[in-house]
Amino acid sequence: MANKLSKRMKIAAGLFDKTKAHSLKEAIAILKKTPKTKFDETLEVSAKLTVDPKQAASASIRGAIALPHGTGKKVRVIVFCKGEEEKRAKEAGADAVGAEDLAAKIQGGWLDFDVAIATPDMMKDIAKLGKVLGPRGLMPNPKSGTVTQDTAKAIKEVKAGKIGFKMDKQAGIHAPVGKLSFTEDALYTNAHTLIDAIMSANPTGPRGQYVKTLYISSTMGPGVKLDLAEFK
Repeated sequence: MANKLSKRMKIAAGLFDKTKAHSLKEAIAILKKTPKTKFDETLEVSAKLTVDPKQAASASIRGAIALPHGTGKKVRVIVFCKGEEEKRAKEAGADAVGAEDLAAKIQGGWLDFDVAIATPDMMKDIAKLGKVLGPRGLMPNPKSGTVTQDTAKAIKEVKAGKIGFKMDKQAGIHAPVGKLSFTEDALYTNAHTLIDAIMSANPTGPRGQYVKTLYISSTMGPGVKLDLAEFK
């Protein structure tokens, strides 16, 4: 496996100049030419920020956007709610719905989901899950649209391709923009939509002032550096 991997990476590395910053279209074309794997790889955009992670509370870069062509992944959604909202959430396609029972299940170690949504009245009850869901980026948050009274709308948006992005403890942002099997145009549109959102995430200063570097990569492929000037 190691030999196959190294051979694949050597071929991929020979497709482009690592010292050069590429346009988004060039980068996607490069990744599409890399040797194929047995599964459909995910393309991911990574941004390195100049923000001090210790000052994250006052300078956090985060947001949520709908990818025009979706992520290509089946998204498992759970909803914390009660009463009539439970019925609406189930009808909208939630994979699991509940209140204290769902919280207890998660505290017991169950984490078989990708997105958690909650109605505002449930936030006090699920605050205890912060230590479990927070580090995994799964805690419902109003800024990402996952704390809402209209759970049906939120579920449909997430399943259609809405994603959240947030600066991590290493001052980085990593988010998927589709599958390698997508057309180059679809990947370009998705990636550009995400990068635009990252560049615009700080409303108090110049566009993209906190973005130090941008890369796009596939699951098993190399990271291709992007030209920041294209997005500022």
